[in-house]
Amino acid sequence: MERAQDLLIEIGTEELPPTALLRLSESFTEEVRRQFDAHGLTHGSIESFATPRRLSLLVRELATRQPDREDVRRGPAVKAAFDAEGQPTKAALGFAKSCGVEVSELAREETDKGAWLVHRRAETGQATQDLLPELAANALGKLPIPKRMRWGAGEVSFVRPVQWVCAVFGDKAVPGTLMGVEIGNQTYGHRFHHPQPITIETPTDYAASLRRAHVEPEFAARRESIYEQVKALAASVDGEASMPSDLLDEVTALCEWPVAVLGHFDEAFLEVPAEVLIETMQQHQKYFSLVGKNGMLLPYFVAVSNIESRSPDVVRAGNERVIRPRFSDARFFWEQDLRVPLGERRETLERVVFQHKLGSVAEKSRRVASVARQIAEMLGYDASLVERAAQIAKCDLVTAMVGEFAVLQGTMGRYYASRSGEDPCVVAAMEEQYLPRQAGDRLPDTECGRVLALADRLDTLVGIFAIGERPTGVKDPYGLRRAAIGVLRILIETPLALDLRGLLNDAAAAFPAEIQASLAVPDAYAYIMERLRGYYAEQGVGADAIEAVMAVDASVPSDFDKRVRAVTDFAGLEAASALSAANKRIANILKKSDVEAGHVAVAQDLLSEPAERALADQVEALRERITPMLKLGDYSAALTALAELRADVDRFFDDVMVMAEDSSLRANRVALVQAVGELFSSIADISRLRVGEQP
Repeated sequence: MERAQDLLIEIGTEELPPTALLRLSESFTEEVRRQFDAHGLTHGSIESFATPRRLSLLVRELATRQPDREDVRRGPAVKAAFDAEGQPTKAALGFAKSCGVEVSELAREETDKGAWLVHRRAETGQATQDLLPELAANALGKLPIPKRMRWGAGEVSFVRPVQWVCAVFGDKAVPGTLMGVEIGNQTYGHRFHHPQPITIETPTDYAASLRRAHVEPEFAARRESIYEQVKALAASVDGEASMPSDLLDEVTALCEWPVAVLGHFDEAFLEVPAEVLIETMQQHQKYFSLVGKNGMLLPYFVAVSNIESRSPDVVRAGNERVIRPRFSDARFFWEQDLRVPLGERRETLERVVFQHKLGSVAEKSRRVASVARQIAEMLGYDASLVERAAQIAKCDLVTAMVGEFAVLQGTMGRYYASRSGEDPCVVAAMEEQYLPRQAGDRLPDTECGRVLALADRLDTLVGIFAIGERPTGVKDPYGLRRAAIGVLRILIETPLALDLRGLLNDAAAAFPAEIQASLAVPDAYAYIMERLRGYYAEQGVGADAIEAVMAVDASVPSDFDKRVRAVTDFAGLEAASALSAANKRIANILKKSDVEAGHVAVAQDLLSEPAERALADQVEALRERITPMLKLGDYSAALTALAELRADVDRFFDDVMVMAEDSSLRANRVALVQAVGELFSSIADISRLRVGEQP
C-alpha cells in the first residue's frame, strides 16, 4: 500500500445558508486539519470547495495509516514498589493491575531522580480509511452552527439535511457511514443542468468532473467570475457596478453556475432617493446597482442567475418584473412620508420607547437637545441650529420608509429635513448623528452633525450606566463600546477641546432626578477612557505611553492625544531611559519621605552642594521656559526641553545624599526632587515608561 494518497470528502446538502457558507467552509478545513494533527496523520495541502449544496475538501498526500507508537506509563518509584524483602508493595501491584500485566512484566527506567517502574506497550497505528468517518464526523460537529436541524427519523443534526456523502481515498470509496448516510464515490452536478450522479474515480478528478456538470466548486473562482461578468455588463451601458464585498460573497454562495443578466427599470423610479432603490436591489433581490460616470444611479441592475438559460431574455424579463413592485412600494412610502414635514412627527416619538427605564425617544430627544445646546455654546457654534437638529433628529424613525428599511435611518431623515426646508446644517446632521458607524468610518463634517453625534452618544452612555446595564463580556446590547469609541474619535480627531468628565456631568444633569444619573458619571467616564487603550493599540502606540498619560488624569481627550504623541516621541530620545529611571527614583523618595503632599518651595539658602544648586537653577529655568508651551499644548517641545535635565539629575543623584541626617537639608532636597517630578507630571508620569527595559 502507498504511504500517502489523496483524499476527497464531500458533504452534499440541501441549500446551505448563503451568509454562512464561506465561514462554514473555512471552519471545516481547519477542523479537519486539527483532526489529522490529533490523530498523527501527516498530509500535504488542503484545498477547500464550497457551493450552495456542498462542503468539500481535497487533501493531498494524506498518510494511509497512523505511525506505530510506544505508549509508556510511569508507575511508582522502585524504592516504593518493593519492600525490604523485595516483595511488590500495594503500589506496584496496583500499577501492574491497571496496566493489565504482572509486576514481573514491568520494566525499570533510570532517571536523574531515581529508578521507576514503567510499562511499555507498542501500539500499531490504525489505517486512515478506518479513522476517516469518525474524524470527519468530529470535524463537522465542531462547525460554528448556531442552530442545528434534524431531519427524518434519525438523531443526526446539521445546518441543513445531508443528501449524500462522497469520500474517496486514493481510488476507493471510504467504507462506512457519515451523518447517517452511506459513504460512496458519487456526487451530483447542477440541480437542473446535470442532476444525474457522477462517479469520482480519484480525488483529483473531482473539480473537473463538477465543472463538466455545470458546477464551479471553488468559491473564489465563482466570485471572480461574477465580478468580471457584472463589471462587463455595467460597462456595456457606460456604467460602473456597486459590488460591496458582503453582497458579492452572498451572491457567490447562492449559485453553483453563475450567469449575470443585465436588467432595466423605469426611469421614473429614479425620483425616489437612490439609497432606497439601492437598498431594495441589494438587500431584497441581491442585485448589483449601477451608477454612471457622474456618480448618479442608472436605471439598470445586474442579477446573477444560477442557470445558463436558452432564453436569457425570459430570465431578464422575470427579474425586471420582480423588481417593479418593490420599487413601486418604495415610491409609495416616499410620497406618503413627504406629506408630513419631518418636524411635525415629534409628537409621535412620545409613543416610541427608547428604553423602558429611560422613557420614550421623545424624552431622549429633549435631553439630547439640552446637552447639544450647551456643547454648541462652549464651542461657539450656532446653538439654535444645533438644538433644532437634536429636536427632530429621530423623527424619521416613525416614517413608513424607515419602518420598511431600518438601515436607512438618518439617510431618510436628511432627505425629509431637506424637503421640509430645514437649514443645511440641520439637514446634514440628520445623517451625521450616526457617524462614525463603525471602525474606520468617517466623522461628522458639520458643526450640527458633530455636536449631535456627541450629545446623543453621551446621553446613551450615561443613561444605560445609570440603570445598571453596562456591557459585560461579549454582551453589549446598546452598543456602548461603539458609542464610546465614537465619542473619543470625534473629540480627538476633529479635534474638540472639551472635557469629557464635564460633558458626562452635563448629560447626567439632563435626566430626571429619580434616575440619579450623576452617580453613573465616574463609571461611564472610566469606561470611555478605557477604550483609549484599544484605540491607541491599533495605531501602534505603546501601552506604557498610554499608562504614563492615564496617570495624570488628562480628561480632555484631544489634550490626552497630544500628551500621548509627545510621550511616544520622548521615549525615542537618548535621555528618555535615564529620566524615566530618575522619575521612578523620585517617586520612591517621595513615597518614603515625611514631607507633606503638595508643592513645597525650594529654599535657596539650604542648597549647599554644587550639584543641587545646578539642578535647582535648571529646574527654575525650565519651569519658566515650558510654561507657555504647556498653555499651547505643545507637549513635544516641553518634553524635549525637559530632556536637558538628564545630566543635572544624574549628577545630583551621584553627588548628593537626599535623605540627609539634617532634617532641614533632607526636606529641602526632597522638595527639589519633587519639583523635578512636577515638571514632568505636568505632562505625564514618565516613570511608567519602559524605555530600555528587557521585555
